Amino acid sequence: MLALRAIAAVFRAIFKTRADLMVENRALRQQLNVLRRKAGRPRLRNQDRVFWLWLARSWGSWRDSLIVVKPETVVRWHRHGFKYHWTWKSRRRRGRPTVPREDLVSIDFFTVPTIRFRILFVFVVLAHARRRILHFNVTAHPTAAGPGRQIVEAFPWETAPSYLIRDRDGIYGNDFTRCVHSLGIKQVVTARRSPWQNGYVERVIGSIRRECTDHIIVFNENHLRRLLQSYLRYYHKSRTHLSLEKAAP
Repeated sequence: MLALRAIAAVFRAIFKTRADLMVENRALRQQLNVLRRKAGRPRLRNQDRVFWLWLARSWGSWRDSLIVVKPETVVRWHRHGFKYHWTWKSRRRRGRPTVPREDLVSIDFFTVPTIRFRILFVFVVLAHARRRILHFNVTAHPTAAGPGRQIVEAFPWETAPSYLIRDRDGIYGNDFTRCVHSLGIKQVVTARRSPWQNGYVERVIGSIRRECTDHIIVFNENHLRRLLQSYLRYYHKSRTHLSLEKAAP
């Protein structure tokens, strides 16, 4: 077996270029230096890892010269280095300062079927600071003017937030934009088909579905409105929230 390896090594050496031989010799010398440091299992330093990461990027035959470590180990080092690079880069990120949660609200619609298979639309306004549901409304016939009126009802007497996050639903038209601007609110519109960009309200809607509407057959608008009012009393006063250190809003 050793003889076959030796013959294969001779043939590889014959067909390699001078540049490849020089790089391979350097790689072998680096590994010998690692082995001389201490008896027993060799300990790799950070500079050793950096050397092999650089070699893997600059020399296509780097795997053939590996003795101390496996090629998969070098690939793993590269993945870890990439993760640390972006962690460092995100910490040093520059740009617009973050917006305090106290200035943010988000809105969205979700649907609930009735016993007669009619669709009811529920409009939700959520404050990010304490996950409080500031306002909701139920309707069977949503109109373009409806969301704007609901925003005005949700923020009376100069209580409007600085920013409002919403999706690109066509119901938020010119009437809605005029009402929002009249209150001094700036709209933040999410990208298309990206519900995760409005994650706070999406999560609240998921909680309402899982804990309330998925377990009850709704008869009509008034019935759904009473159910949601009851659920919100529980949500705000008794239900714990992990994001609030297991406190209620």
